[in-house]
Amino acid sequence: MNIYLSTGLLVLGFFTIIFIAAQMLKNNSIIDSFWGLGFLVVAIFTFTQRESIGARSSVVTLLVIIWGIRLFYHITLRNWNKPEDYRYVNMRKKWGNKNPLLKAYLNVFVIQAVFLYIISLTIISSNSSINQEMKLLNYVGVIIWIIGFTFESIGDKQLKDHKSNPNNKGKLMTSGLWQYTRHPNYFGEATMWWGIFLISLTGIEKILLIVSPALITYLLMFVSGVPLLEIKYKDREDFKEYCKRTNKFFPWFTKKMQSNKRAERLFCLIAKIISVNSLKIVINSLIF
Repeated sequence: MNIYLSTGLLVLGFFTIIFIAAQMLKNNSIIDSFWGLGFLVVAIFTFTQRESIGARSSVVTLLVIIWGIRLFYHITLRNWNKPEDYRYVNMRKKWGNKNPLLKAYLNVFVIQAVFLYIISLTIISSNSSINQEMKLLNYVGVIIWIIGFTFESIGDKQLKDHKSNPNNKGKLMTSGLWQYTRHPNYFGEATMWWGIFLISLTGIEKILLIVSPALITYLLMFVSGVPLLEIKYKDREDFKEYCKRTNKFFPWFTKKMQSNKRAERLFCLIAKIISVNSLKIVINSLIF
């Protein structure tokens, strides 16, 4: 069976099992814990389908395993013995009593399975590629992944320590990495996937794999990550002051003026208008 098809079926089966467990526990938010493990399952499965071990597949699989286990441990420990997250509670209220199980399966578990599969295309490509030789651009990807992993893991640890201190009850986390970006953990996760994307590139024909990091970055910045927290705190005066001096997503030095906000918007604009042709020039120069 084609590796892309078999992986897709595996992902759907994985999330279906999590759905059944969630209904037994009456807690759809357990899916958050298994998000990272889903990628781990994809990485291990596709890696074991290879006839021989390759450098690229080994690096990608190892990095995904490290990230997936850390994220599973962090989220599971954070949510242990806690009720269903407010996001999923609100979804239940919105759905009402008509076909709630079907709506939960499709709107939470199947949709996340689709997202995970698309983001995992870089993993599948790397682990099924005949070309396993690592070039300069691929090593740059490893460095970018390390930067992202550092931001996510340290950001999560700093926030956990902040919340565990009774003296900080009701206070925003604005120190450490959080003084440079309001969401260092989300920035780190997006950055890691851009790193995986660069590692997966074996030639210009793989450029469409950019959909993987682009999708997770879009989801984190505009759908499920940053927006939900920004809305949650938007009416707090301390959060408004925090927003004035700290970039939303891309890390930057604490700002006293709005000039850096313009820099952040410019950065986003540049990222959006980068053409495939310009990417071809960079990739051709570094890969070939």
